[in-house]
Amino acid sequence: MTRAYSADLRGRVIRAASDGLSARAAAARFGVGVSTAIVWVRRFRQGGEAVARKQGKPRGSRLDAHKGFILGLIEAKDDIALVEMTEKLAAERQVHP
Repeated sequence: MTRAYSADLRGRVIRAASDGLSARAAAARFGVGVSTAIVWVRRFRQGGEAVARKQGKPRGSRLDAHKGFILGLIEAKDDIALVEMTEKLAAERQVHP
């Protein structure tokens, strides 16, 4: 995944478009994609959004679906070892490391 453009570049493109330049012309002037400049200018005009949005998909754990089961193991035996938990997850929930 590529990195976001700098906030400075984004601001210059938005400022140029606000000063009367078209988004396409601002894109050409600052060397960014036309569609990128159009999106930046549209978001700024619609809601004042001038910062990059978070990229990527939020990460999750494959154990999230088994939270209740894991907590139940801990409550049943508060000194349970990780090896035991792993074995029980594999045997009862088919979750393998």
